[in-house]
Amino acid sequence: MKRLVCLSVVGCLLVSLASVSAQQDFSKVTLKTTHVRGNIYMINGTGGNIGVSVGPDGILIVDDKFAPLADKIRAALKDIGQGDLKFILNTHWHGDHTGGNRVFGPEAPIIAHTNVRKRLMREQHVLGRTIPPAPEEAWPVITFDQSVSIHFNGEEIKAIHFPHGHTDGDVVIFFTGSNVVHMGDDFFSGRFPFVDLNSGGDVEGLIKNVEAIMKQLPADVKIIPGHGPVSTLDDLKLYHQMLVETTDIVRRKMAAGKSLDEIKAEGLPDKWASWGSGFISTERWIEIIYRSLSSKKTNR
Repeated sequence: MKRLVCLSVVGCLLVSLASVSAQQDFSKVTLKTTHVRGNIYMINGTGGNIGVSVGPDGILIVDDKFAPLADKIRAALKDIGQGDLKFILNTHWHGDHTGGNRVFGPEAPIIAHTNVRKRLMREQHVLGRTIPPAPEEAWPVITFDQSVSIHFNGEEIKAIHFPHGHTDGDVVIFFTGSNVVHMGDDFFSGRFPFVDLNSGGDVEGLIKNVEAIMKQLPADVKIIPGHGPVSTLDDLKLYHQMLVETTDIVRRKMAAGKSLDEIKAEGLPDKWASWGSGFISTERWIEIIYRSLSSKKTNR
């Protein structure tokens, strides 16, 4: 039953707007704004965390949650500061990060990795659900393959693609002057992540990407995760340690010939127990690792 509840919650985050609206009353959602550093803020609540740059050039947002939350997002942005919305950056294609594209897209250009536009333009399949294409107004109009920079509000805001981690279209946003990074769903702070294997995600790729990102970050960096509170480099290091250790555990047990059910029954060390309290349970995380490693073995 716990696993079924977990899958339902994850699915709610990823399905189309119509399906999500049918399952959740967004009128009851409360958004919270946190000042991160300088002119950078974070808006959290249901859906992925929104990063905000506000200043003399106007407003730039990273991700935009679900469309029914648009008015609440507008109110939060107005409380942060005045100015017009000038740019929207998407960290990846999932609906809890891009659902608001259809509302905000007509107001400001959407920028994303090439694969994000491709996935929003066509039918997708996640966790047994079929997700229809997003409407045209939700498609990114500026795409890139490796990186792009926006010079805005007195700093270079650099979006860099890290392939095959959470999905195949992940980008990490570096606010270079503010010393703030928005990692999208490459970072679930203090909890097991969802890795979308159907969208080019890969557990070992995620480990590699997080390690590469850590090497680029100064000790006093502030990190906006895809889900969870504003975090530090130490928080990211602990997340990386979790990824490495839990993946190694599953890999060793697979090499010993144990089945997925056996590995699930044995679980993970107690020190990671609290990490399964989010929408990815311990059992579900073990299954994601197992299937990710199995797919690589099959393709060799």
